[in-house]
Amino acid sequence: MSMLTPQGMGGKYRITGNKYPRMRQRRRRGRLVAAMVASAAALGLVGWGTLQLIDVFTGGGKTASAAGPKADCSTKASPSAGPTGPVPKPAQITVNVFNATTRSGLAKNTADELKKRGFKIGDVGNAAKAFDKKVKGTGILLGPASSLNSSLPVLATQLTGAERRTDAGRKGAAVDLIIGDGFKTLTSKADADKALAALASPQPTSTSKKKSC
Repeated sequence: MSMLTPQGMGGKYRITGNKYPRMRQRRRRGRLVAAMVASAAALGLVGWGTLQLIDVFTGGGKTASAAGPKADCSTKASPSAGPTGPVPKPAQITVNVFNATTRSGLAKNTADELKKRGFKIGDVGNAAKAFDKKVKGTGILLGPASSLNSSLPVLATQLTGAERRTDAGRKGAAVDLIIGDGFKTLTSKADADKALAALASPQPTSTSKKKSC
């Protein structure tokens, strides 16, 4: 055996000239398995992260945004306030009563009842041509612009469902009650008195209160 022959070859391989036998190393299966496990774990983390991003942008997560209230919180509003400023009493309001229907006597009877309830009565008669036989509802309450949040709400307590209108060019403080085809009778005195009391004692201005969560 030549001294150039590697040990353990048993003389099977002999080195001659400038050619050498190739030695193949065993594949390390352990490294391959570890690499596959690491790749699977990385893919799993990527998928989980993608789902988290989808939840954040679509609102699918359970945690609410810090910019807004929690999903299970609700708000409560107090009753709205009545007309701004002091409300005049019926004795301070002059009412003109006009009949826009084909039924006779409605204007006078209505004026008499309003007078019993404390209102001042002005003109009583048939409605002007602009309204005669043209009011299909219960009636129309007409006054100057200044009466929108003062006299008209008070008069409205006496005729539920009446339409309210204002005329910017109207002079004086008197208001009109124009009786329409849908009129049957004034609101009962008991209900009208309750409505007047509510106007005289308005509730606090509407505010929103957040429920503690």
